[in-house]
Amino acid sequence: MSFHPTADYDDIRKGVAAVCAGFPGSYWRDLDARRAYPEEFVSALMREGWLGAMIPEEYGGSGLNLTAAAVILEEIHKQGCNAAACHAQMYTMGTVLRHGSDAQKQRYLPEIAAGRLRLQAFGVTEPTSGTDTLSLQTTARRDGDSWVINGQKIWTSRAEHSDLMVLLARTTPRDKVASKTEGLSVFLVDLRGLVGKGITIRPIRTMMNHATTEVFFEDVRIPADALVGEEGKGFRYILSGMNSERILIAAECIGDAKWFLEKGSAYARDRKVFGAPIGRNQGVQFPLARAYAHMLAAEAIVYRAAGMYDAGQNPGVEANTAKMLAADASWECAEACLQTHGGFGFAEEYDVERKFREARLYQVAPISTNLILCYIAEQVLGLPKSYGPAS
Repeated sequence: MSFHPTADYDDIRKGVAAVCAGFPGSYWRDLDARRAYPEEFVSALMREGWLGAMIPEEYGGSGLNLTAAAVILEEIHKQGCNAAACHAQMYTMGTVLRHGSDAQKQRYLPEIAAGRLRLQAFGVTEPTSGTDTLSLQTTARRDGDSWVINGQKIWTSRAEHSDLMVLLARTTPRDKVASKTEGLSVFLVDLRGLVGKGITIRPIRTMMNHATTEVFFEDVRIPADALVGEEGKGFRYILSGMNSERILIAAECIGDAKWFLEKGSAYARDRKVFGAPIGRNQGVQFPLARAYAHMLAAEAIVYRAAGMYDAGQNPGVEANTAKMLAADASWECAEACLQTHGGFGFAEEYDVERKFREARLYQVAPISTNLILCYIAEQVLGLPKSYGPAS
């Protein structure tokens, strides 16, 4: 009997690893130097059906659950690749599947499953509101058979490489709703034909190659049937999507952690100084061993959260905890791996410095560790809310 949380998904791991084998470190180093999008890698994942994993079979997908999606993304990172180029297609899928209309599913899901359409952009965060989603200022105004969008989003990764965007906008002014969580709506925006005609996308250069952008909407007209679910209930839909986002990104962090541990341990076994492998020294062993222990613990909560999500529960606490602990574990593994390599860890050819920069992101995104701690303190421990207006 196996107690590994993903023992039943070995075939998925093997299939994903086979795709990743065609994209070694040299491929990612070249992209990193040019700040280029991994077009060939994303296309390969789509061609093999991995990005359509959560789409039901009736629409041409594999009909897999969130746990399987987490395994796919974890394995991508464990193999030294980077799923950030396409992972939104996984975590936005729940919003479409759970709340999209039959017509939206019929129109888009078969095309996404076949690899002819990309749903990789998630427009929520804004420059003035950040993680205070309820204060967002992008508006959608109903005008006949259309919605007219005005506003700005930031940190909207992959917008330049996506055909569709899941967008959150305010449809009722905040001062005209009974509850502050009301009045926000979700739209499935077809970007094709709108970029340069009301939508402007500007890349943001960051410390790692993440294809992130800011997006401007100026009197952008979209059809009425672009609305996902019920008008004004979008915040609730997005919260569910954020749980899946946190779980899937936590799985990527576990994959990163395993990559760092394997890379660091291999170097510690092979690298000889003063006539012996550096891995015999406890000063090298202990950081790697401690990092492994923390990774193992984080992995357990990641797949517990995924299992709860698949069971139809609302694992807000577990999803946030998984993201925090997995991000901490991957960062600890990154530190141990880099320190083990010494000066060579800073050399591009070892790939450690690239993965090190990528791993650092998840201390901040998609939600910072501090806000997760605030959430747990308030929601679980019953402590007073420590952010927002004073009561």
